[in-house]
Amino acid sequence: MPSYPVPRSWMGMLTALVVGATPLPAIAAGFDITVLGARGGLEDGNLSAYMIHPIGDPRAVLCDAGNVLHGLQVADRHGALDDVPMPTEAPETRPGYVLHHVIRGYLVSHAHLDHVAGLVLVSPDDSAKPIYALPSVNMVLSRDLFNGAVWPNNGDRGAPPQLGLYHYQDLVAGRPVGLAGTGMRVTAFPLSHGSVESTAFLLRSGGDAMLYLGDTGADAVEHSTRLRALWQAVAPLVRAHRLRGIVIECSYDDTHPDTQLWGHLSPRWLLRELAALQDIAHTPLRGMPVLVAHMKPSLRRGPDPVAVIPAELRSGNDMGVDFIVPEQGMRLRWGR
Repeated sequence: MPSYPVPRSWMGMLTALVVGATPLPAIAAGFDITVLGARGGLEDGNLSAYMIHPIGDPRAVLCDAGNVLHGLQVADRHGALDDVPMPTEAPETRPGYVLHHVIRGYLVSHAHLDHVAGLVLVSPDDSAKPIYALPSVNMVLSRDLFNGAVWPNNGDRGAPPQLGLYHYQDLVAGRPVGLAGTGMRVTAFPLSHGSVESTAFLLRSGGDAMLYLGDTGADAVEHSTRLRALWQAVAPLVRAHRLRGIVIECSYDDTHPDTQLWGHLSPRWLLRELAALQDIAHTPLRGMPVLVAHMKPSLRRGPDPVAVIPAELRSGNDMGVDFIVPEQGMRLRWGR
């Protein structure tokens, strides 16, 4: 696991950032991504959660939160948090410090438990943060999870008493908004995930961008045009070589029939959707980092889907995309 030395000047930088000083620009172009949870579905303890911040600016957000504390602990053991500039007098552990001071908000793609369980469980010892989501997602969180019955209402909506730790911020599809306390902004795009509205988040820092997709099915299977609309929106960034990478799901291998994908992608459909992006952008995707998220383990005897899915993607990869298999605790750097 590579680690990155911390310039001495960074030690003062995070202190200034934490106390609310004027946001500083990223030192370098691109993004750091730390995998707090890599899988989907069954694998409790390793569910979708990606900590993202611009290179050189430690202020981060979490894209989905299937794991939070456990994911931070695993990342810490792998050395992925070693360069977090942490005051020597901090009372917390390093994972605790990152939770309280470095992660500035949550971007929740949809309210399925494998994307929010860690957020719910860590909330009794979290710091105050916004939850950015489409209105349909925030409604489910406030009505069905933080509702005083399933879990104390740590939000600022819904059933009393409202403890107000989390501030629900409704995103308007296609409209960029700044992420408070960070140097980033986000634009949300709705996705079709069976009967549930999911979300893609386009993160921007300066002129650079990366794309995170929550669970989604292919347009042809979902009888939707939502992925096509997303590809049209990001195509200018692809042409300008400003899209640094894509995090996108691929839940099942190609033995899974289309009628049983339940709003998810398989390798052949992921390859078709990436080919659609390439066609719309009129630009080759060769070398584009594509992190393959949300692969679902299987309890059946036979080949492991987590091995089969990447093999199927590689066999059909005539675009030259750089497919990445995430592992919990991994840290990636996407930039120039």
